[in-house]
Amino acid sequence: MTFPRARVLPALAVAALALLAACSGTTAPSGASSPAPPVVRPVGAQDPAVVAGGSAAPPPSCDPLASYRPAGSLPVPGAMPAGSTMDRIAKRGRVILGVSQNTLLFGYRDPATNEIVGFDVDIAREVARAIFGDPTNRVQLTAVTSAQRIPYLQNGTVDLVAATMTVNCARWQQVNFSTVYYLAGQTVLVPASSPAKSIDDLGGRKVCAAAGSTSLANLAAAKSKPVPVSVSDWTDCLVMLQQGQVDAISTDDSILRGLAAQDPNTKLIGDRFTQEPYGLAMSQSATDFTKFVNGVLDKIRGNGTWAAIYTRWLGGPAPVPPAPVYRD
Repeated sequence: MTFPRARVLPALAVAALALLAACSGTTAPSGASSPAPPVVRPVGAQDPAVVAGGSAAPPPSCDPLASYRPAGSLPVPGAMPAGSTMDRIAKRGRVILGVSQNTLLFGYRDPATNEIVGFDVDIAREVARAIFGDPTNRVQLTAVTSAQRIPYLQNGTVDLVAATMTVNCARWQQVNFSTVYYLAGQTVLVPASSPAKSIDDLGGRKVCAAAGSTSLANLAAAKSKPVPVSVSDWTDCLVMLQQGQVDAISTDDSILRGLAAQDPNTKLIGDRFTQEPYGLAMSQSATDFTKFVNGVLDKIRGNGTWAAIYTRWLGGPAPVPPAPVYRD
């Protein structure tokens, strides 16, 4: 897969932390050895990470890829069924989308416009188009971290999350998912000078992932036993890698390609060691909205919109989009 050259985010966080590290010490007297600069970590970093799960009972088995079948044809934009979740959103006048602002190509803040843009954002905007017709000024983007995605859906802060979110049985116990709209897989990013060839070479080494992501749990379960380190955002992982505080970053290859585009002194290694199917997430109380979103995804798979969005952000030619799987 070839990604187009993106309008890359300036590594402001990296520069700021580096400056802080450089300026936080005091000048040693002549002839005295300089004290080592303090280690500066991103806010919220856990090193090593405490990974939830462990002895907890496994979730009930399910087919995580199977979602609710659309209820016939999509309603006409501007004429949502009375009393439906879509009608409530229409009366509010906007759909509230939870998106990443730190995942280059999928959801990131464009420094030229200060707008959050990307593949996930454009896919979710098609839901607004289906409700309102013209989505202009009908979308409110709310930046979320990996750990905030489910709570923000459960407490009603957002209507829909589009943020490289893996569909799995455990999460189905907390939220609803659409059918799969993108297939990724977990791999590893290391400094260009690293001799590591795969996750198997990182036993006992510190490997960074975002809190609340499946990537962190996958690291904890890896046979090579790397040491997980968690942070709030993926760009924080890049800071820690650049400062030598971790040996690698491990998450979906879609996310890692964006990080690699921001730092040419890194490289991806190894094959995918997991499958990460992405779905749009909604509240469990909004099954009607889940069916509606699946209808939107069916439409954009068939009319070329999905392929156009893919090519715009991820390069072409676009592959065949993931086929929908339904519960009945």
